[in-house]
Amino acid sequence: MTHSTAHDSHHHAHDWAQLLRGRGLRATAQRMAVLEFLHDHPHSDAETVFQAIRPVLPTVSLQAVHLIVQDLSGKGLIRRISLPDSASARYETRIEDNHHHIQCIHCGRIEDVDCVVGHAPCLEPDDTHGMRIIEASIVFRGICQDCDALINQQAKEKP
Repeated sequence: MTHSTAHDSHHHAHDWAQLLRGRGLRATAQRMAVLEFLHDHPHSDAETVFQAIRPVLPTVSLQAVHLIVQDLSGKGLIRRISLPDSASARYETRIEDNHHHIQCIHCGRIEDVDCVVGHAPCLEPDDTHGMRIIEASIVFRGICQDCDALINQQAKEKP
């Protein structure tokens, strides 16, 4: 996944421990493993995180991972992303800015899209209906180059 340099502050285990404690959470091996995995593999769902950390933490359960991502997103340490046609929520550690996402409708790949303005909200609605806007969530959907090439190749091969 490509990321802009605006958020390349790479965290190490001791940083995760400090961040967890700073939000009133114990720095457990499971929480730190979840944070580290999500930092290296943004836009992952709980099942993917579970499968990835299980070899290192064989006692972790899928339910535990679901509770961990719920706790971490509730404390503002990770962002929960709900995307169209996605069976489950995705998570990422990029929380320090306002950004959007682009998703390939063929393979499901998700990438970050930086906000033009840089602060929330990126868009101003024509009518707020009396509400103070705190967030704008935009999902761009398209077909990535790899899938587009594959689709074009398959179309050429059909009689």
